[in-house]
Amino acid sequence: MLTINGLTVRLGGRTILDRAGASLPPRSRVGLIGRNGAGKSTLMKVMIGQLEADEGGIEMPRRTRVGYIAQEAPSGTATPFDTVLAADTERAELLAASETEQDPGKLGDIHERLIAIDAYTAPARAARILIGLGFDEAMQGQPLDSFSGGWKMRVALAALLFSNPDLLLLDEPSNHLDLEATMWLESFLRAYPGQLVVISHERDLLNNVVDHILHLEGGKVTLYPGGYDDFERQRAERAAQLAAAKAAQDAQRAKLQDYVARNSARASTAKQAQSRAKQLARMQPIVAITEDPSLVFDFPSPADELKPPLITLDLASVGYAPGEPVLRRLNLRIDPDDRIALLGRNGNGKTTLARLLAAQLKPEDGAMAFAGKMRVGYFTQYQVEELDGSDTPLGHMTRVMTGKTPGAVRAQLGRFGFTGNKATTEVGKLSGGERARLALALITREAPHLLILDEPTNHLDVDAREALVQALNGFDGAVLIVSHDRHMLELTADRLVLVDNGTARDFDGSMDDYVAFILGKSAANDDAKPAAKSKDAKSARQEAARAREAQAVLRKTAKDHEARAAKLAQQISAIDRAMFDPASAEPALAKLTMGDLSQRRGKLAAELESVEAAWMEALEAIETAAA
Repeated sequence: MLTINGLTVRLGGRTILDRAGASLPPRSRVGLIGRNGAGKSTLMKVMIGQLEADEGGIEMPRRTRVGYIAQEAPSGTATPFDTVLAADTERAELLAASETEQDPGKLGDIHERLIAIDAYTAPARAARILIGLGFDEAMQGQPLDSFSGGWKMRVALAALLFSNPDLLLLDEPSNHLDLEATMWLESFLRAYPGQLVVISHERDLLNNVVDHILHLEGGKVTLYPGGYDDFERQRAERAAQLAAAKAAQDAQRAKLQDYVARNSARASTAKQAQSRAKQLARMQPIVAITEDPSLVFDFPSPADELKPPLITLDLASVGYAPGEPVLRRLNLRIDPDDRIALLGRNGNGKTTLARLLAAQLKPEDGAMAFAGKMRVGYFTQYQVEELDGSDTPLGHMTRVMTGKTPGAVRAQLGRFGFTGNKATTEVGKLSGGERARLALALITREAPHLLILDEPTNHLDVDAREALVQALNGFDGAVLIVSHDRHMLELTADRLVLVDNGTARDFDGSMDDYVAFILGKSAANDDAKPAAKSKDAKSARQEAARAREAQAVLRKTAKDHEARAAKLAQQISAIDRAMFDPASAEPALAKLTMGDLSQRRGKLAAELESVEAAWMEALEAIETAAA
């Protein structure tokens, strides 16, 4: 059992953990969650002894082998395969000893131990882990220094998994992984024999792998049984209980305060009033669970609708060097209501295709056509990294919205939660999630017809990801997403495009079919089920597209009614001015008699009432459809 015992940690004068306490059951799989900046990584660093607690500590059984990925990625001329094998230090030491030991008895003990730790199957296990994380046979034999930082971190993760510690600690393990490697990791962790504590914002990983959620908030930790969906349900119930208890306490407090105020001055009741005042002082306030109001994503929908298609590719090829295309013979059509997820391993060309569709690359061969006046919003992590840390969100937005009024600039920032002082805070002081929101605000300032999002969730916690999903589902334009967050893809995409083998093609199936396809778990002896699944998935996607189209019609209807109501209200206001102050009347109205003005006002008022009723009906229909 791992016990967090009255743990207090202060960093830079700020209390990160405040007498936090919890007991994790033996061999449990625990998801450590909390808002960005809550102290999750701090708690994990205390677990591995990298940070010392100011008070309290972590208790675990003696000789527990703890595994954690170091901050620095491995480097040098060693290969990924050799690096992973070397992570099992006991095996390496025993093999070295077996080469030099002369004593037959000791040599026998060494070989017995090698058999006990399954040392002779280690190369096969190392290769399986590396393949699962995206390293093919050729990549396993290349020097580490030939890989990027993200791939080196995959080697570090592979080495950690191979070392098989008693307590496995993982801090955002999917950050450097693509969707395919993330799915493999989930499968691996489900079968992991030791205890696991994982920091993750991946809802699917938290639902499919862990059996407890350790929630960190306000310096305290609370342990919940089950996965993330169970946690949300239990926390909602707890929030309702807290809200009810707080309301009851507030009522009791108000009653006691009223009694003290009315009876303190009377000699006959002063003693009772003093007793109630002490009762008030002892009353610990109940704090209700509050939601973060800054979790705001609101993509402006394009006002000018374009006829389909937005983009067509006809046998197009694209790459970065002449004569060396990354993708060939691309046949793709994107319509205004498309919601597309690009699937495929990292390095297969998803980002290349995204850049082609965003007009950052030109086709080397074939044809590519765009709808006239189409606007594209393209998000990448590079845009987040390139933000000027010394500038403010207001400064960034003002520069790109040249010619727009300060009100329009503020309105666009407000769509993404940058209101008040937040709009004038230096970007360098914003969290990673806030900088990602700012980048999204910048690329959507012109209400694009097509949103292309390349890994938009990397800096977002679970709540922020859910807010992003809701915003995407409320956006009227087309969406194309590259993400390793399966939950987001399942909720936002109704068309899957697989980028593989140098081209891109529609994947006719659901995300579940794709998971089975990647993990090799499709039932080979049942041909009917996959066909039925694909048919059902296709029908579901078509139904989702129809529902979204119906919602778009409703939103347009509501917008038209709103605009008509505003115009009628302006006309009525102009008539009112003409009736009560003829000198300020508009020329056309100044010519009318009082009776004509009154008659016209009555007709406009009746029409306004009718339009407002229709507007309310449209809004209710939108809410019903969304539910």
